[in-house]
Amino acid sequence: MLLNYSFQKRLLDLTVAIILTLAFLPVWLVVPILIYLDSGWPIIFKHRRIGKNGQEFELFKFRSMVKDADEILHKKNKILLEKFKKGDWKVEAKEDPRITRLGRVLRSLTIDEFPQLYNVLRGEMSMIGPRAYLQAELTDQITKHPETKILVKDILSIKPGITGPWQTSGRNEVPFVQRAQMDATYARNRNIWIDIKILFRTPRAMISKW
Repeated sequence: MLLNYSFQKRLLDLTVAIILTLAFLPVWLVVPILIYLDSGWPIIFKHRRIGKNGQEFELFKFRSMVKDADEILHKKNKILLEKFKKGDWKVEAKEDPRITRLGRVLRSLTIDEFPQLYNVLRGEMSMIGPRAYLQAELTDQITKHPETKILVKDILSIKPGITGPWQTSGRNEVPFVQRAQMDATYARNRNIWIDIKILFRTPRAMISKW
């Protein structure tokens, strides 16, 4: 049954990723040009994330921040860094000075995440799964919330996803402990029908962000 589900899920991932890539072909052509005109190179932002079984991989996004965003966060803006950590490793876009003008638009439409379809095609991610966490983020959150250690073990037993249970129920407003509980529950009980249900809920969750 597990093998059957694995085959079904991979087939779903490939089918949806290919359809979305083709359906949004104008985005792939226009957005890189707009990013270059707005803030130059690079077009794609690469970030090391933790995947299945704790293996690191490079997650791809359209760049929505200034080029030295990480350096600004960790070395030049201590106030922003504290706000970032206190906010469950995220900052509201309107409060983050690193986001470019175009980047705010890309994020509001979730277009910045489109290149993750390439991660799905490569088999590093799934269309549906837990959040792809930073190693430092997981370490910090587990230190603050030791009760989530067992939950994180379940989360890392499967591939991370572009969308998932908490993204379709509250998006970034869901605190880490609740996110971990939801993702761990998904990891333990996942099946193809749950995946399809989450997939169809995703457009509504995206629209609610606007």
